[in-house]
Amino acid sequence: MSDFVSGFWNMYVIVIVVGSILACAVLLIVQGKATFTPGKTVGHVWDENLEEYNNPMPKWWSWLFVITVVFALVYLALYPGLGNFKGAFGWTSVGQYNAERERMDATVQPMYTKYLGMDVKALAGDKQAMETGKRLYLTYCMQCHGADARGAKGFPNLTDSDWLYGGEPEQIKETLNNGRMGIMPPHAQLGADTIKDLASYVRSLSGLPNDSVRAAKGKEAFTSAGCVGCHGMDGKGMQAIGAPNLTDKVWLYGSSEATIVETITNGRQNKMPAWKEFLGDGKVQVLTAYVFSLSQGAK
Repeated sequence: MSDFVSGFWNMYVIVIVVGSILACAVLLIVQGKATFTPGKTVGHVWDENLEEYNNPMPKWWSWLFVITVVFALVYLALYPGLGNFKGAFGWTSVGQYNAERERMDATVQPMYTKYLGMDVKALAGDKQAMETGKRLYLTYCMQCHGADARGAKGFPNLTDSDWLYGGEPEQIKETLNNGRMGIMPPHAQLGADTIKDLASYVRSLSGLPNDSVRAAKGKEAFTSAGCVGCHGMDGKGMQAIGAPNLTDKVWLYGSSEATIVETITNGRQNKMPAWKEFLGDGKVQVLTAYVFSLSQGAK
């Protein structure tokens, strides 16, 4: 309810909840005062011989309504359900989650404390630690990078040797702890023709088929448009700011001319969330070692 900025919604929820309970109570009262003629029909017939009898509601069904009303009143007195009223127990889903998390952390903390004292590269060779790291990865990371860690469009492959911000343990840990915000600014102001020249030049850097005439013009634009500020004069990028290497064959969004034109025109924005507060130092240490281990077989 804290998300609602109007007191109207508080009363709205209370009216709906209380009204539903009162409706059950009214149904019980009406049924108790109604006159029935067991064995007699009310004259309604369906499907030729399906008749409606004027029988009272079964007692067990009536008692279910009574139990429902009593249970609802007791529940609403103890737990939140009436607008902003928090209930006698003051229960919240966030509070229960935090309590369960604290109990779990207290159980596994000794194991992670042990791993915190180990070098990341040595930890990457610990079979038990890597099994734990794999479970952490499949819980928190696979949604973006895939179960096989090979990524997808816009999400880096973690199994190769290409790293936007660097693949050493301290760089991976920094990424996990504090996240990353990758931004390629839009350059629509350059005009469609110059952008196509740049796309041809960028493709030429990695040996892809290109229009040589446009590529020559794109090389000049690469400097004059300021691309060298992030990607360098040689196009090999800059890990300090996450600017990708344009001379290899690794493409985060695709290497087609149309895709590169789209990237230059509209820019790109990618965010890697920070995990330090959520996971804690111990889990980040193990996850760092696991991610580091994924690329150690890459050539």
